[in-house]
Amino acid sequence: MIFSKACEYGIRATIYVAAQSLEENRPNLKDISAEIESPEAFTAKILQMLVKHKIINSIKGAMGGFEIDKKQLNKIRLEDIVIAIDGGFSDKICVLGLKTCSQKHPCPVHDKYKYIKSDLISMLQNTSLQEMTSGLKEGLTCLKY
Repeated sequence: MIFSKACEYGIRATIYVAAQSLEENRPNLKDISAEIESPEAFTAKILQMLVKHKIINSIKGAMGGFEIDKKQLNKIRLEDIVIAIDGGFSDKICVLGLKTCSQKHPCPVHDKYKYIKSDLISMLQNTSLQEMTSGLKEGLTCLKY
C-alpha cells in the first residue's frame, strides 16, 4: 500500500465529487460514502481535510453538498490530494519499511525501486483531476468493485 486508507478514500471521493460537479450535482456525505464504500464518519473527516485544503467546497443548506469548481479540474493534481490527506509522498521512504535506506546503505530492492518512485512522483505531479474524472465519466474506470 503506497498511500494510507484515508488517502485512497480521499482520492476516490475527490474524483466522485468532480464527476458529480460536471453534472451540476452536489453529492452529500451519505452519497459519497456509499459511492466510495467508506464509513460515513471516516468519510466526513476526509472531506473536512479536502475542504480545508481547498480541493473541494462544502455548500450548506437544503441544496447543499460538496462540489468542485469545474475551472479547477485541470489545476488540481493527484499530488494535491495526497498532500491534503497524507502530507505528501516522500521519495525517502523505503519500500521494505527500513528506517535507513539510501544509495550508501541500500535495502535489497533499493536500486530497482528508485526508478518506480521516480515514476510515481512524476505521475502524482502530472495527473490532473480532469484526467481522472474523464475516465470515470466515460465508463472506462470505476471507484468501487
